[in-house]
Amino acid sequence: MVQLVGGLLALFLLSVPIAVSLGIVAFATLHSGGIPLVAAVQTVFESMDSFSLMAVPFYIIAGSIMQAGGISARLLALANAIVGWVRGGLGASATLTSMFFATISGSSSATTAAIGTITIPAMVKKGYPRPFATAVVAASGELGVVIPPSLPMIIYGLVIGVSVSDLFIAGILPGILIGCSLILGTVIAAHWWQFDEVEQITPRQWLGNLLGAFKASGWALMMPVIILGGIYTGMFTPTEAAVVAIVYGLFVSVFIYRQLTLRMAVDVFIRSAVMSGGLLLIVGFASAFGFVLTLNEIPHQVGAWITSVVGSAVGFLLLVNVLLLVVGLFMETLAAIIILAPILAPIALQYGVDPLHFAFIMIVNLAVGMVTPPVGVNLFIACEIAGLRIDQIVKWLIYFLAILILDVLFISFIPGISMFFLR
Repeated sequence: MVQLVGGLLALFLLSVPIAVSLGIVAFATLHSGGIPLVAAVQTVFESMDSFSLMAVPFYIIAGSIMQAGGISARLLALANAIVGWVRGGLGASATLTSMFFATISGSSSATTAAIGTITIPAMVKKGYPRPFATAVVAASGELGVVIPPSLPMIIYGLVIGVSVSDLFIAGILPGILIGCSLILGTVIAAHWWQFDEVEQITPRQWLGNLLGAFKASGWALMMPVIILGGIYTGMFTPTEAAVVAIVYGLFVSVFIYRQLTLRMAVDVFIRSAVMSGGLLLIVGFASAFGFVLTLNEIPHQVGAWITSVVGSAVGFLLLVNVLLLVVGLFMETLAAIIILAPILAPIALQYGVDPLHFAFIMIVNLAVGMVTPPVGVNLFIACEIAGLRIDQIVKWLIYFLAILILDVLFISFIPGISMFFLR
């Protein structure tokens, strides 16, 4: 076990891509043990030969179409009409728009990129400190994997064998909790540090602005209604819902909003293919690494050690939270789920933790890693858009990370947040 983990960490420190690192360690371990390498190759391909996994590239394409076709801009206008009248409202609108966008994209990086390109320049223009605007977008981008549909939920469902539709339903309240806490944190910061002054408007003016924004964004709002409504009513599976999202997004972007040209559509599909290829490589090689862990009985060893040192469910959850927060610093979310979920989920069951509840303990913990270096993809995307270095936003990053960690603790120790709609 020490050799496996040590080799993986060494490759991470050398900045070797995650998928390549997992593959090198897996193949090297099998070779040293005299096991035919074809076993790992078969594991890689079998892990990607899944109907449910087809949802990953489809949701990525749907999110890219939203961004290019003007749908995300209209969702931002609606969010600004809802909360833009308070001090800090534009920053709050960025988070609320991320919540809207997350109901379609399933990806944190797509959510961060789509919302950041619009909201960061707008916040800076309105007087927000650029580091604050960047931290808001990076933190709210994690909602892309917490609010359904979510790519990590799909992967977790495949690995553990729980219903993806149930995971989607369970993700509603955790997503709302995190989104509302970030909105509240943004408003408090704006009042405390005195930025984002707003003009006072009457309730009548606010209602008029809101109705106008609803009218303008009606076609965009129907997209999550169709996707999530179809899944929850059983009309189609999460994978089929992703295809419906693409078709509907193309129709609205081309024929209603008329913002998506043929040239733009080609670029959307190319970028989505590249992103999907990278994620699927991680899934494949993470499965090979998991296969090696199973051969060496590491899940059993870890389970025996945890049960020997932790005597209660509370102690187990505290230990798991610390472990996952640390793992999220160094490992991509999908890879971490494929490797750790088969180890930790059975142990959680021994302590009486529901599999669906534990799924969200894992997902929200690992989602925090998307906002922390050295692997925090949201952080790098937001900083690239803002033209800042990570060290320039540390103050505000710590502020929002504190909020996210509080959310993680609430979700971990109050099962009803995840399980409310499944009772």
